[in-house]
Amino acid sequence: MAKQIEGVYEKVYECAKKEFLSKGFKDASLRTIALAAGTSTGSIYTRFHNKEGLFHAIVSPVVEGLRSWFLGVQEEFHHKDAEYQRQKMFENSGKGAEQLVVYIYEHYDIFKLLLECAEGTEFSDFLNEMVEIEMDYTVKFMECTGDDAIRDGNISKEFLHIVTSAYYSGIFEMVRHDMKKEDGMLYAKQLREFYYAGFSKIYGWHE
Repeated sequence: MAKQIEGVYEKVYECAKKEFLSKGFKDASLRTIALAAGTSTGSIYTRFHNKEGLFHAIVSPVVEGLRSWFLGVQEEFHHKDAEYQRQKMFENSGKGAEQLVVYIYEHYDIFKLLLECAEGTEFSDFLNEMVEIEMDYTVKFMECTGDDAIRDGNISKEFLHIVTSAYYSGIFEMVRHDMKKEDGMLYAKQLREFYYAGFSKIYGWHE
């Protein structure tokens, strides 16, 4: 019996990704997915409970991997001393951004799902979580180095949140615009330099 269903869920995943990408989460049909995968809707319900459970099974490992990596990078830098953080902030952020782009292209179809097809699911605000993490560690950076632009009145928390949100939304435009990896890497570099120039002006830093 096991041999008869070997590989069926891998097929369900692939057919589900195509269906979700084509129609979005709300309009995707489990019946269509089951038919394309050569199985029954009953077997999908048994394994995944419902359509959202299937979507969760497809995208959750990638989202959890992103969250774990992102927190790890932020926490590692946070534990460096103030002088290191001040001197290496741009360099460290640049390396992190490059790693993020690589991760995006390693899981490109999943991020396409998250950005364009996740409305109505628990993952529709995954970008907001990244923004909140970045905000938290930016404040920690300012407190550690003493370069507190919020305290000094150079920017407000609202400004920082809006700009951070715009940056991460901008990063993922490479997926929305179907950029090839080499174009995405260049785009991310240019976007980073654009934002760094602004923050350098605010902080009064000069390279």
